[in-house]
Amino acid sequence: MLTNEALLEKIHLVVEKLMNLGGCDSAKDKSVSSSDTQKGIIQRDFGIEEWDWPQGVGLYGLYKLQDFYDDNRYLSFFQNWYSGHVAKGFPSKNINTTAPFLPLSFLYDSFENKETFHTLCKERADWLIHDLPKTRDNGFQHVTSAIGNRDGVTLNEGQLWIDTLFMSVLFLNKMGYQEKNPIWKDEALHQVLVHIKYLFDRQTGLFHHGFRFDQMDNFGEIFWCRGNSWFTYGIVEFLDTCNDEISPGVRAFLIDTYRSQTDALLKLQAPSGLWRTVLTDETSYEEVSGSSAIAAGLLKGIKAGILDHTYQPAADRAIEAICNQIAPDGTVLNVSAGTGIGMDKDHYKNVLLMPMAYGQALALTALCEALEK
Repeated sequence: MLTNEALLEKIHLVVEKLMNLGGCDSAKDKSVSSSDTQKGIIQRDFGIEEWDWPQGVGLYGLYKLQDFYDDNRYLSFFQNWYSGHVAKGFPSKNINTTAPFLPLSFLYDSFENKETFHTLCKERADWLIHDLPKTRDNGFQHVTSAIGNRDGVTLNEGQLWIDTLFMSVLFLNKMGYQEKNPIWKDEALHQVLVHIKYLFDRQTGLFHHGFRFDQMDNFGEIFWCRGNSWFTYGIVEFLDTCNDEISPGVRAFLIDTYRSQTDALLKLQAPSGLWRTVLTDETSYEEVSGSSAIAAGLLKGIKAGILDHTYQPAADRAIEAICNQIAPDGTVLNVSAGTGIGMDKDHYKNVLLMPMAYGQALALTALCEALEK
């Protein structure tokens, strides 16, 4: 088990890289080919300056470190980042562009112009309830940003994706409890239950990437590492926000589902300590962002008393493996780029490995969870 000193050395390398990723040439996305898109070459995903899901996850990881220190050491960075986006305007409203609101919901009360950001958070929560397109069973349709047009959307009509839980539902749940709004709280819980209903695989204990109502199937039925990790880490975050305010029966159901998944994941951990991008395919590459969120979810579950000490060795192996994937300049290596739903394993195996803001963030989150307070 690594000491706090060793972990903090790695953490600060990762943080410096994350905060200085800079911008990207989004204009290139207007001419990106479909084959490049399938490999994850989407310019807006790179850097830290765009308002979309990779950057939202990145900021959440940075917030987690600030929370560990229990001070406001990165507050000016957050204030400048969010204020800059208010000044230049926001992209289209969708599931993925809701991700930056999650860290904002924890931060806005410390901002100089906090009422502006408080209002923005409340407006986005209301939008999720009233204006976001819904699937059958009133699920949050996984609407995303259009590639090459920050003002447009890709509807993904009638589709549920596991990513939605982290990108939008955690925010809605946080706002529900923060504002004491039962409509927001109940809808966040409903979304978790709907996504479990259609994405959880009873035979394996793992989660499918997505579900489509027009075909009533799970696309290629692939068990994708990062997709599963959104649940492993996200569900413990969800329960942490709820505290003990949800009914014991529902809480038990969510914990049982989480334990079923973590038990399945432990059996699939590679000898290195990481997990493969297609969890059940030993020929697929080992992937660090998903492995990091899985490790964070395991550690958080152990700390919460949901998992017992027998899960600790797997989490410790994962943390050591993640540390081994941090380059001297702080770049988190072997992170798969943005990944749409595919119909076969090769789709996931062909996604390129590239430095990403969320790779930095999820590694940071895992290492922060490993710190001893």
